[in-house]
Amino acid sequence: MTRLNVVLLLAVLASAIYLVHTQYESRRLFTELDRAVAEARRLETEHQRLQVEKRAQATPLRVERIARAQLNMRTATPAITQYVSDPQGVATANAAAAAAASQPAGAQP
Repeated sequence: MTRLNVVLLLAVLASAIYLVHTQYESRRLFTELDRAVAEARRLETEHQRLQVEKRAQATPLRVERIARAQLNMRTATPAITQYVSDPQGVATANAAAAAAASQPAGAQP
C-alpha cells in the first residue's frame, strides 16, 4: 500500500508540474500573440499613413510645380514648338500606300 501511495504521489507531483508548465507556456504564447497583433495594428496604421502621403505627393499641382522648379520645364506653346518635316516625302508615300491598301479592290479613290 505504501508503494502505491508513493507512485500516486509522484504521479500527482508530475501532473502538477506539467500543469504549471502548460499554464506558463500558454501565458507566454498569449503574450507573444498580443504583441504580434499590436505590431500588425501599428504596421497597418503606418501603411495607411504612407498611402495618404503618397496620394498627397502625387497631386497634379505638386508634380507641375516640381517640374517647373526643379526640372525647368514649361508649358508647350506654339512659340516654342518645333515641327519636324519629312524632306524625302516618305511619310506621304506611306500614308498613300496605307490608304490604298485599306480600300476594297476595284474601288475608286
